[in-house]
Amino acid sequence: MSGVIEPPSARDWVGLTGEPLPVEAANAWATTPATGAVVCFLGVVRDHAEGRDGVTGLSYEAYEDLATRRLEEVAAETRRRWPEVERLALLHRVGDLGLSEASVVVVASSPHRAEAFDAARFAIDTLKETVPIWKREHWSEGSDWSAASNDARPVRELDAAGPGPSRGA
Repeated sequence: MSGVIEPPSARDWVGLTGEPLPVEAANAWATTPATGAVVCFLGVVRDHAEGRDGVTGLSYEAYEDLATRRLEEVAAETRRRWPEVERLALLHRVGDLGLSEASVVVVASSPHRAEAFDAARFAIDTLKETVPIWKREHWSEGSDWSAASNDARPVRELDAAGPGPSRGA
């Protein structure tokens, strides 16, 4: 799995890492002279899950090559729908995470806030629906795969309205 993720010179920054996510770096990278809005969604590990209280941590697993390709497809589809997006970051953590640690960050920047908000919302929802990243929840009595998991499907199978309900971060 990739280590520290560095900002690219391109307009899209996608990646998986076993290291803490570079949230501040992603926000700084997305802020350019052309942007009037930078929207950041940060998914963090919480102490409960669907039907489970007392969650103590999560483990994320992914097939890196396929997951990275899907992240790139999500970025491409986001740009197709919102061509005015200046910069777009889709970064996901893998490995073991404790409570309050960031598991995913999506940053979208554009000249105006409406497009940045819409692009960021679409990107996180579509990432959760289409990128093959698996979440295992840990709690005092044991651990198991997330009960809220969906089968990942291709990005273009989503209808024009976007993905279904969010599966949570």
